[in-house]
Amino acid sequence: MAGTQHHDPYALQPEHVREPPRAFSGIVRLIGPGLILASSIVGSGELIATTVLGAENGYILLWLIIMSCLVKTVVQNELGRYAIATGKTTLEAFNEVPGPRLKVSWLVWMWCAMVTVTLFQVGAMLGGTSEILHRQFPGVPITVFVWLLAVGTMVLLIIGKYVVVERVAMGLVVSFTALTVSCCFLLLKLPEYFSWSEVLTGLTFQPPVGGMATAVAAFGITGVGATELVMYPYWCIEKGYARSAGRRDDSPGWTRRALGWVRVMGFDVLFSMVIYTFATIAFYLLGGGVLRGMGLVPEGSEMVHVLSSIYTETLGLWSLGLFMVGAFAVLYSTVFASTAAHCRVWADLVGMLGAYDRTNYRLRLRTIRTFVVILLVVPCLYFMWIKEPVLMVKIGGIAQAIMLPVIGGFAVYLRYKRMPASILPKTWITLMLWVSAVLMALLMGYSAITRL
Repeated sequence: MAGTQHHDPYALQPEHVREPPRAFSGIVRLIGPGLILASSIVGSGELIATTVLGAENGYILLWLIIMSCLVKTVVQNELGRYAIATGKTTLEAFNEVPGPRLKVSWLVWMWCAMVTVTLFQVGAMLGGTSEILHRQFPGVPITVFVWLLAVGTMVLLIIGKYVVVERVAMGLVVSFTALTVSCCFLLLKLPEYFSWSEVLTGLTFQPPVGGMATAVAAFGITGVGATELVMYPYWCIEKGYARSAGRRDDSPGWTRRALGWVRVMGFDVLFSMVIYTFATIAFYLLGGGVLRGMGLVPEGSEMVHVLSSIYTETLGLWSLGLFMVGAFAVLYSTVFASTAAHCRVWADLVGMLGAYDRTNYRLRLRTIRTFVVILLVVPCLYFMWIKEPVLMVKIGGIAQAIMLPVIGGFAVYLRYKRMPASILPKTWITLMLWVSAVLMALLMGYSAITRL
């Protein structure tokens, strides 16, 4: 965790100001927040929700998967832009929204409610990784592995720091994504599971056949979900983008630096989007091809065993062990990265409520570490209660999907009411921001009407 840093990444001090890199090679060396985000994305969303959506619907919702990956990145970019420009966290920005307040804004409390529900997803990931370990060591109950993994994660996050989170997340995600995309290419050689005509049908905007709940959950989780949108500015701040731009004074030097670091952040957003978009499409095609072709839908304690078919049917039975290792990596990366981010946001919330002085970095770190424990114990209790990883992912995904239009509208509000005029986005980005916000609202509206 950032606990071993010698300076407060949330404090904008003149000695930490530096010019942004101009060369592409320099920019690439400074990306990272998006990779942490990708590690929390390529887990519950891609491995579970996306493959379940494919198993239930075949290829007809490919349009939804692609849209889910693309449209939300504009909102992500603008939240990051505001953090760089002001040094303010997402919850601080939420707190500036007009409307009812109970110490903090109604939007902050709405976030609080959403995350409390989305912790079901973390419980599902702990359950999924524990199922994999249980298959290797059947004498140890799944529930024991759940608690062992939670305790191990607590230790890693409490003694770690930003760079550890970044590197572990990167390694876990890139390795499993590469393997899964390879499986997807092999799928092209299996006509019993793959057809280009069916893939093209998936681009014709058809409604789901397998249930709107799964579709909404998939839209909420795949690509950048609501929780990741909130997390991203925190990672941008801890990476040092805002600190390097310096405290806002609207001088030409500050404007140049801020725009330069926004450009670095834009590459970070784009790079991570390419990774999780390829992974998401691959998982969906494998679910829609292999699992639907075999008549299998992952559920209950057999979730991981059923999911392994996307490897064994394309690579052969020898790949079962490979899948188990990869699935463990990608599911655990979600637990690791999402907990690392959530504990920072929750610590921010209690600081805003006056529980401690947020300008005291030692107290912030102590609070973050406290929430590491809380945010791993609660998902464990959720799993003890439900013990259905697929259902738990759907519950969390629906909560995120409900929040998405609100965050989209909030990003538009930031653009017109709070963003410094000197670093406003270009016209085409503003247009895409509107498109993204409207699409989120339309999909959720369609879902609500369908349910009614």
